[in-house]
Amino acid sequence: MTDPKIPVTEDELHAYVDNELPAERRGDVEAWLAIHPDCAERVRAWREMAEALHARYDHVADEVVPKRLEIERLVSRPRRWMYGTIAATLAAFICGNGTGWLARTITATPSAVESLTTDALDAHRLYVVEVRHPVEVPGSERDHLQTWLTKRCGWEVRAPKLDSSGLKLVGGRLLPGPAGPASFFMYESASGERYTLYASRSKNGSAQMRYTAAENSGAMYWSENQVSYVLSGPMDKEKLHHVARIVYDQNEKGG
Repeated sequence: MTDPKIPVTEDELHAYVDNELPAERRGDVEAWLAIHPDCAERVRAWREMAEALHARYDHVADEVVPKRLEIERLVSRPRRWMYGTIAATLAAFICGNGTGWLARTITATPSAVESLTTDALDAHRLYVVEVRHPVEVPGSERDHLQTWLTKRCGWEVRAPKLDSSGLKLVGGRLLPGPAGPASFFMYESASGERYTLYASRSKNGSAQMRYTAAENSGAMYWSENQVSYVLSGPMDKEKLHHVARIVYDQNEKGG
């Protein structure tokens, strides 16, 4: 038996929204919500957010896996790549143009910034649909979050203030990056749209801001002072560029 006098926890409220609450406790939660309008309003907002996220992103789960990500292709790719490289090397040097071939090979290899952008977009799509656990540290603990990520990442990490763009800090987490730890912040608009800012060490001194898009998400990426940044969100280039400029300007002012 459960005791309806026991205060309802936030985890129980989330479980109630997700229909994961044990049946014997559901009545107690509903009774609690009836006399706690503030909690009822939070539950209503969470449900609306969940419905908006499901409506926007559930179709991704039904999409066909891209050919380039099929297991058979991933397993066989190294061997085909090796044979192709050997053949190309022989052809290049027989023709007396080995240097030119090498230049083409380097050009065809994805740059470090492009690889980092791919990682950032993957992280964005993974966490943007989370309702209960989108971040490790909530936005209400901004100072602690910045101090923790600065210590782990090795440079001064700041969570930009994007209120002027209608974006509120949800929180952040620590992620692996291509050259060490990466910081990850999530922001949310009043309508439920989510943006993420991923940053990691980079060998690039600086790189101009550029836009890319993949699988219903867009991103602006750039590098400054050996740190690369990727702002991901909906495929609205103008909005992304506007927010990215705010992030860039705040980093510049902060040194």
